[in-house]
Parts: sequence; structure tokens; C-alpha cells
Amino acid sequence: MSLTLFHRHVLEDYLAGFEAKANPNHLSVIRRPAIFSVLAHRGSEVLVEDGLKSIESIQLRNCAPGEWLVVSTTSGASTIENLLGEIAGASAVDQSDSRVLLQISGPNVRKILAKCVAVDLHADAFAIGASANMLCCHVAANLARTGADTFEITVPRSFAGSVFEEMMEMGREFALTAAFAD
Repeated sequence: MSLTLFHRHVLEDYLAGFEAKANPNHLSVIRRPAIFSVLAHRGSEVLVEDGLKSIESIQLRNCAPGEWLVVSTTSGASTIENLLGEIAGASAVDQSDSRVLLQISGPNVRKILAKCVAVDLHADAFAIGASANMLCCHVAANLARTGADTFEITVPRSFAGSVFEEMMEMGREFALTAAFAD
């Protein structure tokens, strides 16, 4: 007897019934990102960071000294795993099935996020490319600024529904819409 498993996103039911047309303020759920935790061995922090920065198909998220999240929406987990395996002094763990990636964008994105995080998101304080671990909607998350009015939030899968509902509530006054990014 064979068993066929189908991937079902944890937010599938939360997104049912949302309009297909996105408003200017929009929350996109990335279906199948590759997400890895990478730790540098003691004394290898600079070497590992340089190795990570040389990989073109990833976005690097700082978590702590010698610790990063590696995110890719263009390459699969096996490809990223092979690339990370070539970096001397690094240990990588695939977090793709245990994390959810949300992207929020729009002219009022900072006002929405200000209700969810206790971090200064002004462009001078949180520049494009900056990222940090923090609480988002009372859940441990990694927030990254990826564009002028675009942020990505990585949260544990088990708390994704709670964060999604609270983000939608905080964005209600700005007509925040949501959908899968396809």
C-alpha cells in the first residue's frame, strides 16, 4: 500500500474567501520557501558570513552573532542545502516545513507593523536589507526589510494562524488584503 502525501499550507483555510484583487496594502503568503538556520562554528563567523553572501539565490537574515536565517523563494531546499554544505565552518538545519514566510507591503506598512512590533521601522533605523529577531504579534519572529515599503516576516508554523489573524486585524483600517503569492 502506498501513501501519497499532499502539501497543504497551514494558512490555506485562513485565506479562503479573500478577494483575488490585492489592495495597495497587501499581505502575501509565500507557499514553499526554502528556509534554513545557519550557525557558524566558533572562530568561523566571518568565513561563514562571506560564504553566505556569495550565494546569489538566497536572502540572508541576521538572527544573532554567528547565526542567520537563509531564505530562498527561487531555489528548492535541496539546492540550498547543497550550497550551504559547501561552506566550511557552518552548520545548517532545514526549517522550510517549520516556518512560514509572510510578505507585507504597501504605503501604510509601517503603521500596520507598528501595531505588531516594538521596533523603530523608520528608514534611517531599519534600512533595506536589515533584519532582526523580535516579537511580532506576541510571537518570536524574524522581520526583514526587503524594499522601500516591503517587509518579510518569518514565524514558526504553529503560530502562523495567530500572527496572520492579528496582522489582518491590525491592517483592517488600511484595507489590508491577503493572498498566496503565486
